[in-house]
Amino acid sequence: MKKTLTILGFLAVFPAGVALADDDCFVPMADWQPRDAVTRLADENSWTVRRIKIDDGCYEIDGRDAGGRRIKVTVHPSTLQIIEFEYEDDDDD
Repeated sequence: MKKTLTILGFLAVFPAGVALADDDCFVPMADWQPRDAVTRLADENSWTVRRIKIDDGCYEIDGRDAGGRRIKVTVHPSTLQIIEFEYEDDDDD
């Protein structure tokens, strides 16, 4: 009985389906845009793509911007909306 109450208490605080990380994409694969569309998005933004991978259910582009700076861009798989854009440091300091 105590175990059941503990589990129910946990579910009340963290409802099912709520992500702890806000950069995860929860989209059925049938609704995803093809990888070619992600490549076109990169071309439209003048990014040079080194790699496109899937991370936390989102597309992630590793590459360089038009100025040559290293970038990592997280893209929503169905809308191709940019979720996160960050410049990668070339230094390991």
